[in-house]
Amino acid sequence: MNSRIDPAEFAGKRVLISGGTKGLGRATVDRFLAGGARVITSARGQLEPIDGVEFVQADLTTAEGGDTLAKAALDRLGGIDILAHVLGGSTAPGGGFVALTDDLWLSELNLNLLAAARLDRLLIPQMVERGSGAVVHVTSIQSVLPLPDATTAYASAKAALRTYSKSISKELGPKGVRVNTVSPGWIMTEGTDVFLKRLQDANGGTLEDARKLVLDGLGGIAIGRGAEPSEVAEAIAFLSSDRAASIHGAELVVDGGTVPTV
Repeated sequence: MNSRIDPAEFAGKRVLISGGTKGLGRATVDRFLAGGARVITSARGQLEPIDGVEFVQADLTTAEGGDTLAKAALDRLGGIDILAHVLGGSTAPGGGFVALTDDLWLSELNLNLLAAARLDRLLIPQMVERGSGAVVHVTSIQSVLPLPDATTAYASAKAALRTYSKSISKELGPKGVRVNTVSPGWIMTEGTDVFLKRLQDANGGTLEDARKLVLDGLGGIAIGRGAEPSEVAEAIAFLSSDRAASIHGAELVVDGGTVPTV
């Protein structure tokens, strides 16, 4: 991307980004830093420091991890102005719905739905108290275009997050807190390669065969490529900014024209 970024757009803003250490999450961290924000994020393991970022070691798929991150955000930054829920993904194998055990279902729900709901419950009240704040939930076009071989549980969790986000937007809008969703399609991250390898292991063939399986399931991508992480991060930043001050309860799809319906 060559768009010019205002280095003061988020000056004074305190931003929590879940899953901000790699892929789309890291691109989102970089975007808010470029706009002058103070940023806090977390990961399960201890990582090399990111310049300008407060880091917390926490597993957000657990209630304890959510408590740890929320407490650190309040203690270190004094509060949060913007919540960007980027954490997500799937570890489910290929093989369709019969391959999904209870443990896999719970894992997908904890990662893609409950991690966000827990942090919202812990941090949105201080936004309501101030009468201002912005929340962005990153869902997925899988919520309306699931791939049955491997993403049924992930897609279901993201669909639930989409519905949850819409519901709380109705409650929080009158209280000064804007809530929106960004729904990406295919994003070109390192996580994509891991996903393709799982499909290859489940179905045989090559990585290119696995890629074709996904693209066929999606029906192709109209612009001919997946999105760069920075392009999706820009959408998150936009919805969090004053440029989107009247956008609330909305869904911004970033899929290169993948979903073929209105």
